[in-house]
Amino acid sequence: MMERRRTDAALLVLLLGHLISALEVPLDLPQPPTITHQSPKDYIIDPRENIIIHCEAKGKPHPSFSWTRNGTHFDIDQEPKVAMRPRSGTLVVDISGEKAEHYEGVYQCTARNEHGTAVSNNIVIRQSRSPLWSKERNEPIVVQEGVSLVLQCRPPAGLPPPIIFWMDNNFQRLPQSSRVSQALNGDLYFSNVLKEDSRNDYICYARFPHTQTIQQKQPITVRVLNLDAINETMAAFYNDTDLFSEAPVDERKPTFLIPSGPSSSKMVLRGQVLEMECIAEGLPTPEISWTKVSGDLPAKRTSFLHYQKTLRIVNVSESDSGDYRCTARNRLGSVHHTIRVAVKAAPYWISGPPRNLVLAPRETGLLICRASGTPKPTITWAMNGIPIENSPKDLSRKVEDDTVMFTDVQTGSSAVYQCNVSNEYGYLLSNAFVNVLSEPPRVLTQANKVYQVIRNHRALIDCSSFGSPIPKITWFKESRSSTLDGDPYILHDNGTLEVHVAQARNSGKYTCVARNTLGIYENHVYLEVKEPTRILKQPEYKVVQRGRSVEFECKVKHDPSLIPTMTWLKDNGELPDDERFIVDSDSLTIADVIENDEGVYTCIMNTSLDHDSASAELTVVDRPDAPTDLELTDQRERSVQLTWTPGDEHNSPIQKFLIQYEDSLHHRGHWHNLTEVPGTKTTARLKLSPFIHYTFRVLALNAVGLSHPSFPSRMYKTNAAAPDENPTGVEGYGTEHDNLVITWKPLSGLQSNGPGLQYKVMWRQKEVDKEWTSVTVANVSKFVVSGTPTFVPYELKVQAVNEHGTGPEPAIAHGHSGEDLPVAAPDNVQVLVLNSSLAEVHWDPLPAKAIRGHLKGYKVYYWRERSLHKHNPHHVEKQILTFSGNHSHGMLPGLHPFSLYSFNIRVYNGKGEGPPSPSQQFETPEGVPGIPSSLIITNPNLDSLTLEWAPPHDRNGRLTGYTLKYQPVNNSNELGPVKEVALPANETSVTLLNLKYSTRYKFYLNAKTVRGAGPAISQEAVTIMDEGKKAVASRQVDIATQGWFIGLMCAIALLILILLIICFIQRNKGGKYPVKEKEDAHTDPEFQPMKDDDCTFGEYSDNEDHKPLKGSRTPSNGTVKRDDSDDSLVDYGEGGDGQFNEDGSFIGQYSGKSASRETAEGHESSEAPSPINAMNSLNSFV
Repeated sequence: MMERRRTDAALLVLLLGHLISALEVPLDLPQPPTITHQSPKDYIIDPRENIIIHCEAKGKPHPSFSWTRNGTHFDIDQEPKVAMRPRSGTLVVDISGEKAEHYEGVYQCTARNEHGTAVSNNIVIRQSRSPLWSKERNEPIVVQEGVSLVLQCRPPAGLPPPIIFWMDNNFQRLPQSSRVSQALNGDLYFSNVLKEDSRNDYICYARFPHTQTIQQKQPITVRVLNLDAINETMAAFYNDTDLFSEAPVDERKPTFLIPSGPSSSKMVLRGQVLEMECIAEGLPTPEISWTKVSGDLPAKRTSFLHYQKTLRIVNVSESDSGDYRCTARNRLGSVHHTIRVAVKAAPYWISGPPRNLVLAPRETGLLICRASGTPKPTITWAMNGIPIENSPKDLSRKVEDDTVMFTDVQTGSSAVYQCNVSNEYGYLLSNAFVNVLSEPPRVLTQANKVYQVIRNHRALIDCSSFGSPIPKITWFKESRSSTLDGDPYILHDNGTLEVHVAQARNSGKYTCVARNTLGIYENHVYLEVKEPTRILKQPEYKVVQRGRSVEFECKVKHDPSLIPTMTWLKDNGELPDDERFIVDSDSLTIADVIENDEGVYTCIMNTSLDHDSASAELTVVDRPDAPTDLELTDQRERSVQLTWTPGDEHNSPIQKFLIQYEDSLHHRGHWHNLTEVPGTKTTARLKLSPFIHYTFRVLALNAVGLSHPSFPSRMYKTNAAAPDENPTGVEGYGTEHDNLVITWKPLSGLQSNGPGLQYKVMWRQKEVDKEWTSVTVANVSKFVVSGTPTFVPYELKVQAVNEHGTGPEPAIAHGHSGEDLPVAAPDNVQVLVLNSSLAEVHWDPLPAKAIRGHLKGYKVYYWRERSLHKHNPHHVEKQILTFSGNHSHGMLPGLHPFSLYSFNIRVYNGKGEGPPSPSQQFETPEGVPGIPSSLIITNPNLDSLTLEWAPPHDRNGRLTGYTLKYQPVNNSNELGPVKEVALPANETSVTLLNLKYSTRYKFYLNAKTVRGAGPAISQEAVTIMDEGKKAVASRQVDIATQGWFIGLMCAIALLILILLIICFIQRNKGGKYPVKEKEDAHTDPEFQPMKDDDCTFGEYSDNEDHKPLKGSRTPSNGTVKRDDSDDSLVDYGEGGDGQFNEDGSFIGQYSGKSASRETAEGHESSEAPSPINAMNSLNSFV
């Protein structure tokens, strides 16, 4: 048994690391539930509000939730008033129409997922109560002066208990002193009463804090009598009635009113507040003092209330138990009372609740539930909410009192363990999970994070990590010459590296390395030590005229790598939200200063790390006062004379006066500028308009700014008249094919000149009607004419009319009736194929009658039917090129070479598109092929390599062969001489001989059609090195010196010479050029192959004799091919589907989706190789 204890003790020491450094598991890893928020154990609810019982938890996967109520399952689905929040366990109880007490009880939340189950505390739900005071009638209390008195409060029991205070009828607190004070139970104690204590409004109030309600007791009347002051008759009366059976009160030594007797006892729980009171009566009023019999009072936690009558000790601990003595003393004597305090303790954690445990398989760990209490609490364990003794047996788990030991844990042992510590005064419930994970280390701190700190400040560099087993953290700087674990560095347990006083030399790159048995993870961060921010030039005191601008400078010195931010304050508050305040990097500018801008301005220069500040004061001079005494004279039909008296100039001469008016008939409350006059004048002749109710005001302007406006003048009304002008912006257009909508900009109220404003609308068909058709409409802005012919021109007029006549003769505007869809398709459609990726289409423009609207342009719909070397059709959406305006031709760019296309053309107007022209087809010629699909190198030998490839995915014609180039590459990546090999089209592999051993080669392979060579695919490979390379080299030298080898080489050279002569003769006879030479000689200069550097496009043009290629045919639909195109860039489509840059490069996108590229086919037969190709092939084997 002793040996077993020693083993367990050793295990406890070894496992301490897991206890100390518990890890937070990232939420992307599997983990049991953890309750993150729950309601308090004792939850008092307000009956006027909905009940919210919190239960939040996290886990992976996210946990599900359930509840018990009073120990049984709480079926939320059966409670229509109870809802659970989504992805949460929080309950929301709607108490509308319900009584809150219906939901009182003990609730417990359970959160579970596949890895375990966590449970909340028992949450006791109780409704707060603020009962009414019982009705009672208080009889007046008559006492003799000098005696003691107790006024009882006895408030109704509430939940939580009410707060008691005494007040009078005026809601003023009653004065308290060492003679009169309130006890802890709310009663009011008088050590002795005085005559001034007589009053009829001693009122006890109870405030219930949860419901914020206050209730009051019926007022108590107290009458204090002095027998010496009453005449004998009254005294005899009172004596005869036995009101006072004693003589007048004399002085006396103290006695305790509470507590009673010489001693008492009190129990308090650890951590709570201990309050003890001693209230004594006596005459003179006794003084109270406190001592602790067995020691000193804890000075920092002790206070005295109610004039020393209450001793209060906060955060009580076991050391506060013992005997406390209160002493009441006056000049006649003293009295003592001893209170024996016993400190009990509900369970409390000694070193915190159990921590979550993350273990790797076969690791060992501890869950420790170390708590204390008085009396000693009992500890019980549960797993996933089930008592551990009823849980499935686990040989890796061992429970001993407050500790659960895990040894050699296995995957799948994850669970949540509940530790319940309880005694008669309470309980503690804690969830801690054991999560068995195998996880290599990861650093959670952001990679390459930059930490910045001001010089001479502390720097903390984080390395938050996770892993299972727990990673070990080490730090390195720059070259990693040694770990950082000494001065000036401090390595904290959580992996944080601290530099206590940072200096410039501490800047640099730091590497945090997290390491466990499953791997290593490095994270790099950077520390930058910055210079402090200092203000070099402070803002200065300023005096400025109102309306001017003022600038405060605030020059700063700061670390050049930090971006400072200037913040300005006015009178230690934020700047006014006014666009006049302009904050710059080193200044504050206030434009158009006003009087309210006066104050103290402070500039605060902030960086992300520190700040500095300085202040200055601003004084503002004022602007002119408003003009006064406005008077209207010389009143006429269209003018009036206005005079005024200027206001005080405030030492700045008035430059001008601004005269404004208000039209109370049409725009009441809106002031408009009318005219301005020089500052030397005080009168103005004002031009007026008819039918306006004028009110005028005047503003003065000097160098400082505008004054406030003057008081308004009296109203001046002008008579109505016929309109002086007609509406503007007259337009005519159609919204339907048989209507005409006439619109205009209506006159304003000021322009109407009188009441009853209307408009006379007139129209006639241009060059058809001689007479105008007219209609008079109300004050609107449009009129619709129905039944018009489709898209014909009209002449329009709109004239203003009011009750006093018509406006002047209106000007004629022009418009068209509504459009309709075009009725015809373009004729004489032709196509010219310019090269393998570009075609030109032509058509005849349509007459206006067929367009039936404003011609917008033409649209060419075209699509690829199929590739000419395949017979399966392509299912491709149509592409659209739009040619705005009256075009008759256009370009179709971006075509696929060697393909069959179809197309048609449609005209469109403002209404839409017309019918398509008959679809036609054309073929694009061959182009250069695409890059070969693949190139791989196999069978590397001492002096040979085999290359295998696949034909291009986009052949763009019939392949005529391949060109292979290769060159050696030395160790410094310098390229050697290039060798070239021509290969037939039906070949897909070649073996290169006579290569140098142990040499790296770079290979380039491209395919060819009659149009030329396509882009090359490249690859690199190395010939192998043989251990006996020296012997091989000598054998090669020996062979080269043999006679038979020399003879063979001579024979081969002779054969090559004969072949060259034959090829030369054949070439001179046939006049044939290599394909590439012919294309180079006859390339269309306007359509060059696409180049990466200038992004232009084009293909090689056809031969100048326009002869079709061998095996091709001219399309039967009239398609004509040509080399040159003299069309301008406007021939290309525009709009949303395709456009061109000024250099002719295509920048548009087609409207249809691109067809999937043709898949590479098998090896196709092609034309027989030329003699030159045969010669090159032979050279590759020599």
